[in-house]
Amino acid sequence: MADRGVDLSALPKEVRDQLAELDLELSEGDITQKGYEKKRTKLLAPYIIHTPVEPPRQNDRQPPASSSTSSHAPPPSSSSRYRERRSRKTHRSGGTRDDRYRSDIHTEAVQAALAKHKEEKMALPMPTKRRSTYVQSPIETRTPPDSSSGSEDETSVRRQSSVVPPPLMVNPNLQSPDSWINRTVQGSSTSSSASSTLSHGEAKPQPQSQPKSQPQPQYKPQYQPLYQPHYQPQHQPQHQPQHQPQPQHQPQPSAHTAAVTDMLTHSRIAPSENSAPPPDVTAVAPPSRGPRVDLTSNAVVRGMSRGQSRSSMMETADGRGNIQRVPVNSRVSTKIQQLLNTLKRPKRPPLSEFFTDDAEEIVEVPQPDPNTPKPEGRQIIPVKGEPLGVVSNWPPALQAALARWGATQGKSPALTALDITGKPLYTLTYGKLWSRSVKLAYTLLNKLGTKNEQILKPGDKVALVFPNSDPGMFWVAFYGCLLAEVIPVPIEVPLSRKDAGICQVGFLLGSCGVGLALTSEICLKGLPKTPTGEILQFKGWPRLKWVVTDSKYLTKPSKDWQPHIPTANTDPAYIEYKASKDGTVVGVAVSKVAMLTHCQALTQACNYCEGETLVNVLDFKKDMGLWHGVLTAVMNRIHTISVPYAVMKACPLSWVQRVHIHKARIALVKCRDLHWAMMAHREQRDTSLASLRMLIVADGANPWSVSSCDAFLNVFQSHGLKPEVICPCATSPEAMTVAIRRPGVPGTPLPARAILSLGGLSHGVIRVNTEDKNSALTVQDVGHVMPGALMCIVRPDGPPQLCKTDEIGEIIINSRAGGNMYYGLPGVTKNTFEVIPVNANGVPIGEIPFVRSGLLGFVGPGSLIFVVGKIEGLLMVSGRRHNADDLVATALAVEPVKTVYRGRIAVFSVTVFYDERVAIVAEQRPDASEEDSFQWMSRVLQAIDSIHQVGLYCLALVPANTLPKTPLGGIHISDTKQFFLDGNLHPCNILMCPHTCVTNLPKPRQKQPVGVGPASVMVGNLVAGKRIAQATGRDLGMIEDQDLVRKHQYLTEALQWRAQTDADHVLFVLLNAKGVTVSTATCVQLHKRAEKIAAALTEKGSINTGENVVLLYPPGIDLIAAFYGCLYAGCVPVNVRPPHPQNLAATLPTVRMIIDVSKAACILTTQSLMRTLRSKEAAASVNIKTWPTIIDTDDLPRRRPPQIYKPPTAEMIAYLDFSVSTTGMLTGVKISHAAVSALCRSVKLQCELYSSRQIAICLDPYCGLGFVLWCLASVYSGHQSVLIPPFELESCLSLWLSTLSQYRIRDTFCSYSVMELCTKGLGTQTELLKARGVNLSCVRSCVVIAEERPRLALSHSFSKLFKDIGLSSRAVSTAFGSRVNLAVCLQGTTGPDPCTVYVDMKSLRHDRVRLVERGAPQSLPLMESGKILPGVRVIIVNPETRGPLGDSHLGEIWVNSPHNASGYYTIYGEESLQANHFNTKLSFGDPQTLWARTGYLGFVKRTELLEANGDRHDALFVVGSLDETLELRGLRYHPTDIEISVSRAHRSIAESAVFTWTNLLVVVSELCGSEQDALDLVPLITNVVLEEHHLIVGVVVIVDPGVIPINSRGEKQRMHLRDSFLADQLDPIYVAYNM
Repeated sequence: MADRGVDLSALPKEVRDQLAELDLELSEGDITQKGYEKKRTKLLAPYIIHTPVEPPRQNDRQPPASSSTSSHAPPPSSSSRYRERRSRKTHRSGGTRDDRYRSDIHTEAVQAALAKHKEEKMALPMPTKRRSTYVQSPIETRTPPDSSSGSEDETSVRRQSSVVPPPLMVNPNLQSPDSWINRTVQGSSTSSSASSTLSHGEAKPQPQSQPKSQPQPQYKPQYQPLYQPHYQPQHQPQHQPQHQPQPQHQPQPSAHTAAVTDMLTHSRIAPSENSAPPPDVTAVAPPSRGPRVDLTSNAVVRGMSRGQSRSSMMETADGRGNIQRVPVNSRVSTKIQQLLNTLKRPKRPPLSEFFTDDAEEIVEVPQPDPNTPKPEGRQIIPVKGEPLGVVSNWPPALQAALARWGATQGKSPALTALDITGKPLYTLTYGKLWSRSVKLAYTLLNKLGTKNEQILKPGDKVALVFPNSDPGMFWVAFYGCLLAEVIPVPIEVPLSRKDAGICQVGFLLGSCGVGLALTSEICLKGLPKTPTGEILQFKGWPRLKWVVTDSKYLTKPSKDWQPHIPTANTDPAYIEYKASKDGTVVGVAVSKVAMLTHCQALTQACNYCEGETLVNVLDFKKDMGLWHGVLTAVMNRIHTISVPYAVMKACPLSWVQRVHIHKARIALVKCRDLHWAMMAHREQRDTSLASLRMLIVADGANPWSVSSCDAFLNVFQSHGLKPEVICPCATSPEAMTVAIRRPGVPGTPLPARAILSLGGLSHGVIRVNTEDKNSALTVQDVGHVMPGALMCIVRPDGPPQLCKTDEIGEIIINSRAGGNMYYGLPGVTKNTFEVIPVNANGVPIGEIPFVRSGLLGFVGPGSLIFVVGKIEGLLMVSGRRHNADDLVATALAVEPVKTVYRGRIAVFSVTVFYDERVAIVAEQRPDASEEDSFQWMSRVLQAIDSIHQVGLYCLALVPANTLPKTPLGGIHISDTKQFFLDGNLHPCNILMCPHTCVTNLPKPRQKQPVGVGPASVMVGNLVAGKRIAQATGRDLGMIEDQDLVRKHQYLTEALQWRAQTDADHVLFVLLNAKGVTVSTATCVQLHKRAEKIAAALTEKGSINTGENVVLLYPPGIDLIAAFYGCLYAGCVPVNVRPPHPQNLAATLPTVRMIIDVSKAACILTTQSLMRTLRSKEAAASVNIKTWPTIIDTDDLPRRRPPQIYKPPTAEMIAYLDFSVSTTGMLTGVKISHAAVSALCRSVKLQCELYSSRQIAICLDPYCGLGFVLWCLASVYSGHQSVLIPPFELESCLSLWLSTLSQYRIRDTFCSYSVMELCTKGLGTQTELLKARGVNLSCVRSCVVIAEERPRLALSHSFSKLFKDIGLSSRAVSTAFGSRVNLAVCLQGTTGPDPCTVYVDMKSLRHDRVRLVERGAPQSLPLMESGKILPGVRVIIVNPETRGPLGDSHLGEIWVNSPHNASGYYTIYGEESLQANHFNTKLSFGDPQTLWARTGYLGFVKRTELLEANGDRHDALFVVGSLDETLELRGLRYHPTDIEISVSRAHRSIAESAVFTWTNLLVVVSELCGSEQDALDLVPLITNVVLEEHHLIVGVVVIVDPGVIPINSRGEKQRMHLRDSFLADQLDPIYVAYNM
């Protein structure tokens, strides 16, 4: 950004040359973006014009670090005092403790790291969100939907960039970078794929070269578009070369581009006066998928080459009817351009780390970097704790201590419980505790069952279910169990079926064999109940018997009964639950002796004395809260004051007040409690913490606890808190207490801290941070090893090898005071509780087993233990370790308070594409605005990237209080991760950054320049034993049956002959929705109706022979009669789908366009359609005054034409077939009389059609093979056709199937849309159909007529669903046709069944075909597209070289047959294109034959099946349209494959479509669930495309159902969707731009 204040044109020539050279280096990848910017800044430094700096705008202002609202920084006043005091100390100690020892340093580090990125502050495109999606934040604070496109509205942005040369550079601080980018960038795009631009052999237009004097724009596009866009960088002075594009004026193209443009203008139709461009269906599409509409993509006619019409110019019509092209400018394209700019920064690993494996390029672990720091120290020596002193009056068992105090110190207080306001509720004395525990023990052993049976025996396990607010009841229950010698298993109170991890708790109870639960009366009342009042059976829980332990229900034991108190042994005393990283809950069994030893060790380490007071804020059911506050406390007759979580939430200072009131000596807290107390401390002036001798910080092992401890000390030192009383400790459920800092002697210096390099830590080594102070981690020690314990550090993964002294590893402990096993899980127990460390040679260092603590750390100077994280918080990304807590701390240091809640951040990793990816989920505050949140997210991204050198994959913000919580209010990480993976998180903001963090994609394929000619390829194939990929249908042969067809080579003659010889034979039967015959046509009736229409044409329409006539009819017999009427009159019929009366605005313009393109002289139609054409509604979308003559054929007089026209040659055009392709291209092809006869004959042979046969047709009769079967085949072959208009199925779904059953039809033809309707609508009603007597066992073949890859999943579902009503699994098959040949394949009645193969998708992307087994990974099932028709030859050709290919290659399908179309129908016959698509020759092999190019990619495979003549059968497989393929990373992708993956990603995805925009993959998905699911789809779609296709999705667009346009054949019109997206017409629910 250095050149913002520089006039580049005024620089000396040598500087300009150096800049140009730099630009070249960057564009060729010889220098990184960072290096480029550095060198550029250096070059420009002397010439920068310094402008006065304005103060930043309010919302950009960064609070200074010291007064930052983050918890890591103390309040200003004390902070400065603190810093002064620290600096004085530094001078005293000779400067050993430098500035980096301060704990608030991280906040400053983060702010510093962000300052580096300040320039790019809002360069990230903000997602677009529909207003209604979340009503979470108040409307005033929400940004308008267009928040990201700068300050002006779009039109002004467009005007400024296109017309007005901008003024000289103004003060850069006054513009947001965002608006700067918007004005700078005017994007343009190329065709949907590089391949489609060149697929048919045109020369590539040269992008226009920029004049030397014009500086390169700051943001260079990554591609060279077909029409070079013109950027006007903001900093360009006014005297630049004057070739700014004017609005509605094309940039000056090079010669070839000019030729293309010229050709485009010639092939345009000149619409009449005020006609508009074809409208967009997507804007008016009803919420359900309404009528399917053929949308031409903005008046593109097939008279130009494939691909040349695709650019991001939208056409508009000016008043004179000339179609103009203006650049698309919209919020969307601006944002995508912003996205492209952010993706230009080089990714982290250099390319050398990419690799290939067994010729199929898929990733492995990158090669290790030689500069990785390695551990260099000697092998660690185990560290020994001080001996555990044997004190004479220590009890032989814990129960014995309780018995002693109960008897001798009965009045002494044991426990004080608080009510919700923080006031003491009751105090339990040692006497009461003893007597109640004895009563409970007696009741448990003797009074639960009937008189003679004992329900509980010593050693049984019992669940303790007590709320956090009732410690007294828990204490009694716990000690009661110990006295009864049953094993307590304390668990949390289940509140509902949906509690986080509740199922896993059930697993724990089941594996421990728990059948009894102890609880209090109040708690029992609060448990969820069934309607009958029984306690709910929780998911996964064993059946429990609930026992209430309130005193009034307990029985006093008889005088002679005494509990048995044996000396502590190795039997389990209690089981503590532990939730592991993956959410599973296991029980750690602690033996009686371990429990006792642990209490002794804690007493010795903490120097507990009889009668002290302890304040406990922790959960008393487990961990430190249980060990100190329940067990050790009783051993030492300590008075415990228990402060429940609920009280802390209501009054965060309550624990400090309790310490003050009770003059407590010990307090047991977590960092959270320190933080809360510090935040609330202003309310209380007179508290004193002087009585504390130990402030035990339970999560002191979290490296970030140091900042809370320091900040707390800062605030409360003035309240008497002594620095040496803060005692962090390290614990784990398995090893129990690992280490604890002993209380210090007043006046001695505090222990040193370690300042470690985060980079070193990520490689598992300890390096003192010297260079980059931003990425440092300051850790405090957790004191020394426990008395009587031995400790080692071993490698966390692989065999437990001892670490070196400068290596981070897992702490393992050998001690009598630790857990013994995971109860009931011997396998996992061995790996955790019986670890024997080995040395570097793998030799065990002794016999003693150690226990893994799950803590990562090292031993510092003076045998102090330092912990840097936990194994379960470890994220292994690309072979480096990152700690979840470190990432949380960095995220929190980015001004958190405005946007998210402090304690509600989850960091976890998900495995996507062979590596772990980091995800962060946080709860957003309700008052945070959209902009604040996005701002915060992008800053967190930058901070983590800068400080930890790891890319974030996903950052999500969810509404407040929606993340699953642990019982004490923390976030339940594994459940959150599961929600994320299942798509149940419902975020309100999400930012995906796959481009930055996915660095292990396979290398892009470099297409080699073809040095080998097609001839050599062919020879190579032959040498390798590969056949040339070609296949042939059987011979059309001589006319075998009647002499009919030789005489009548024209259909008109055939109809006349049938009318004479078999007048009353019924050719057509038309059914309505009720299945009733509406009309029929015999041969003679059809002939007479055709004559009437021919007469009307010559008289009313005064039509000359050879003129084109448009037929506008609903599917029916009128259409057939009108077609033959035109042939009788010598006109050329043009069959057009009538406009949809409910959707005229979208459908009528296509009709108008075909009428204009075909230059029709007349329109034949029905009365009602004629009224529609002339209606007011029609006038709104087209000019109705210029329709050609309209003749309604409903009531014509009985006239005969003077003569019936007979064409002079069979090469004359019989009719025109118009259709809109999936790419939105309107194409008309000419079908000659010879082609009609040949095609009808071919179909007759393939399907064995003759006059006694009957077929049923349920498809649209407007183009392609559908029209041939509906109108032509019956007249030619004489069979009867039962016609079922597809729209009738909307009112009666079962119409088609019941017709097949009723008429006992053997052969039927349908479309995919009909099949889909039946599958979705009737799938559940097969029993009902059966009951109605529908039976499909008569159906021998059901052929789907399509121009696409067979939809295998749909065909399979259809076959399976209707198998129950007799449909044979072999019946369903498919046909294939294209524009150049309406029917290439059609599964006939004879010949082998269609076969299915599985091809390897990775090879397919390289245009190779490799067959694999079913179920192989990355396999794609493909079904044969039907048998090749008689008389048809196909060959597979390389579309670039036009040489034939071997059968292991994917190529374009070329076809040669007598029924090929004669050419495109365009106004100016574009000869080169005709030759290119219809009469083209192979470049080698057989240069004589003329072929037509279908535009579809496919391959031919020889199968094991045999043809009727005994030859092996060659099957043709269609893979997809060449125009639609996406060329990404040098590989060829088919949209369908990606869409199938996307649709599987989440249950709420109804339909999806993909396309590319400037090298970015855009996925549009229709959401059929609730709008709150919208953002869940973004990560799932990104994951699935990355996993299955190795592609990074650039933009994810979530839209309403029915938005993706679908044409009448049921095919998606992706190009139309793309245009609507870029023109911002989709009204999306959400648009996510993946970084």
